[in-house]
Amino acid sequence: MTSITEIAPVVQQAESLAAQLEFAQSSLPEVGRLLHILTRHITQGQIGEIGSGCGVGAGWIVSALHPDSILITIESDRHLAKLVQQLFADKSNVRALQGDWRDLLIYAPFDLLFADGGKAKLSEPQTLINALKPGGFILLDDLTPEEYWPPEWHGRWALQHYGSLDYDLSAESRFKIVVVRNWA
Repeated sequence: MTSITEIAPVVQQAESLAAQLEFAQSSLPEVGRLLHILTRHITQGQIGEIGSGCGVGAGWIVSALHPDSILITIESDRHLAKLVQQLFADKSNVRALQGDWRDLLIYAPFDLLFADGGKAKLSEPQTLINALKPGGFILLDDLTPEEYWPPEWHGRWALQHYGSLDYDLSAESRFKIVVVRNWA
């Protein structure tokens, strides 16, 4: 484990890969630090990630992953999935898969689910909530802040579907993250 002020070598490797591929959708450092903090509290659990990309978010998770916990990350893009598999090949408690986000659901329930890529967080919020253990968290990344929504959406989406907490982690970002806890 590393401290949240340090950038772990695996995160640096993933960021380097993203730069080489000109992949611009990687998790922001602020999101990574939050992933790190949430992961540290899971000592014998299961974490899922939708949208591995180049492995930056997964790298933050791995940097705090307890040896008795497991990360299962899935990427729809075959080439990126293969690169992420190579990135984490030496980590016995990391499974990097290629496929549709729904393929991840066979590994549910999760203590933490990082819904980064794809449209699952918008199109099937209840499916994601149902994929959590009681007391588990979902971290939704790359959501457009409400001020940029069409007027008819204002005040409805996040509370209606997730009833949650939402955070703007970066003043420079036009995206928000939402943290949801399943109390069921």
